[in-house]
Amino acid sequence: MARKTVRTIPQDRATMPTQAPAVRAHNFDEVALGFDLDNALLESERCLLCPNPNCVPACPVNIDIPGFIEKISEKKYREAYDILTESTLLPAICGRVCPQEDQCEGVCPVGESLEPVAIGRLERWIGDMAIKEGWRNIPPIQANSFRIGIVGSGPAGMACAADMAKAGCDVTIYEAFHQAGGVLRYGIPEFRLPNEVLDAELENLKALGVKIECNTLVGRLFTIEQMLDELGFDAVFIGTGAGYPSFMGIDGESLNGVLSANELLTRCNLMGATSFPRYDTPLGLGKRVAVIGSGNTAMDALRVSLRAGAEEVYCLYRRTREESPARVEELEHAEEEGIRFEWLTAPVEILDDGNKNVRALRCQRMELGEPDDSGRRRPIPVAGSEYEFEVDTVVYAIGTNANPIIGQTSKIALNKWGYIEADDNLATSIAGVYAGGDIVTGAATVILAMGTGRKAARSMKTYLGIRDTASVYEETPDSGGDEIFGINPAERSHVRIRVTGTELCQ
Repeated sequence: MARKTVRTIPQDRATMPTQAPAVRAHNFDEVALGFDLDNALLESERCLLCPNPNCVPACPVNIDIPGFIEKISEKKYREAYDILTESTLLPAICGRVCPQEDQCEGVCPVGESLEPVAIGRLERWIGDMAIKEGWRNIPPIQANSFRIGIVGSGPAGMACAADMAKAGCDVTIYEAFHQAGGVLRYGIPEFRLPNEVLDAELENLKALGVKIECNTLVGRLFTIEQMLDELGFDAVFIGTGAGYPSFMGIDGESLNGVLSANELLTRCNLMGATSFPRYDTPLGLGKRVAVIGSGNTAMDALRVSLRAGAEEVYCLYRRTREESPARVEELEHAEEEGIRFEWLTAPVEILDDGNKNVRALRCQRMELGEPDDSGRRRPIPVAGSEYEFEVDTVVYAIGTNANPIIGQTSKIALNKWGYIEADDNLATSIAGVYAGGDIVTGAATVILAMGTGRKAARSMKTYLGIRDTASVYEETPDSGGDEIFGINPAERSHVRIRVTGTELCQ
């Protein structure tokens, strides 16, 4: 077969249908409807099948992207799924919510002259087909004696749990909320990630033998140290995320009607606030909502507010649209749905109605100066530009901080920002305890969190000496001649036996 070139492939990206903006702005059904078969096959033909692909190392979990796309073009869909699941547990999720334009698609050579290959949409298509067809890849698992505790059921915890379960460990995930999924559940609205998709991917995790204990707040019911000592876990992974919201510190932030995007999204996504009073979670946004910030979380908060009944929803951002950190697709969807954007605008005070409720925001206009440390042009206040902006609710979506509970209840080392200190192998200051995801890196993407979960799992297997870890095969530590029945003690491939009441490890 002749090698593909940019000139010989389909020139235009395949079309993915969406709900009409006027319709979707009033429901929580999924906005992006996904490829059909014809469009999936058309898009798969746009991949050049590069012999040294840039997209694979650009993916945090190193999916063989040309490999799975080639299988789609060959109509070998189950084989495409098999390739995907060698690297990712969550293809239907990552295909929806990962910022492919900044990762795999961002380095696609097709994108140098045309639109890049729609890698994420193809991944989603295969993931959705797997759910519909009931496909699962459960490898043969040889159980060992190791027990692994995972704190948090978000993407980092799920990825780590899956790899440790495949290695034969007895894995238990502890989740503070009453439903599993972490930020995938409470932070992402159903119009972007339907719960049925998340539930299906969680079932794949349970099929590996992973147990999930909800309503279990580690740090309150028991500590990390107790997990190792009293609960008998051989290793622990912490993936609690960074859900502690940031505020600006301006006057009026304690008024009724001021909340964080995390609180808004959790109330709506996890606690049924949009169905009040059928669910016991009130919301009461009022007619006019202002969301401060312009990242992906801000886009979710804006669009949820519109669907929750607000008549006018405003995005306030101190830079311009070009500097907005949100995904372009999410920004465009928000604009189509009627969200109003106030660019180059910064709040300076939240005003009281006299009864400790929000009445308005006092804002000022900004202009862009020289680039700051982020590489973006620094916003500078325009003298004499202050004005009042009438609103009923103010929602902060300007970032998050480390969840403090683990640091407050254990002796684990933290950095100056309160995130868990972890080395290059994601080992913490407590032997046998590893950490990954936002609690280590700060707020990042789903796929980056998954990547750290998988990296931590490799380190945990090395620490435990589980023989199926690649690092043991590739670099077996020197035994110093002290092999036991031909096995290097560093591998710790052992079973527990009890002799005259004494437990020995050999």
